[in-house]
Amino acid sequence: MKNSKTYLNAAGLIVGTVISVQSLAQTAPVPGHPRENEVNQRLDNQQARINQGLAKGTMTGAQAARDEKHDANIAQREAVDESKHNGHITKAEQARLNKSENKNSKRIYKQKHS
Repeated sequence: MKNSKTYLNAAGLIVGTVISVQSLAQTAPVPGHPRENEVNQRLDNQQARINQGLAKGTMTGAQAARDEKHDANIAQREAVDESKHNGHITKAEQARLNKSENKNSKRIYKQKHS
């Protein structure tokens, strides 16, 4: 009984996080804004990798929830940066976001392949 509650809680957390990541990240390309497009594409790719890890059973729900939380944080930081610069991010902001995405990407890889 306790395991099923834990599983349901983790599943609920994952669904909630996925929804928040998708609502924060722009999935459609922004014409003329390659920096935003790169960050958003990487977030989409990482979400697909997390979903693949869950589907194959190489990643637990808790691991996926943690990674999605990190991605949601990146998307939120991107939105804040865009609001400061009329919908754009600077090269320095892009570099900082990419560094965070690289760290999370490595974590996802390790979880899926361990």
